[in-house]
Amino acid sequence: MPFANIKVPQAALSKAQKEDLIHRTTAMFVDFFGEVVRPTTMVLVEEVADGGYGRADEVFVIPEAYRAKE
Repeated sequence: MPFANIKVPQAALSKAQKEDLIHRTTAMFVDFFGEVVRPTTMVLVEEVADGGYGRADEVFVIPEAYRAKE
């Protein structure tokens, strides 16, 4: 059972973008392993709150310009 856990900054993706990410990730696993894995593929899109992670030794806060517009 393929499993992907994708962490993104909170509010970085719209609902439609998350759905697209799930479909594309599932398609990638199907391309790699074959159609047999589609029913058991799990994709978890997890949002990390601002200040919940760091990059280059700095606490990351998503810039307003990069927040999803629903």
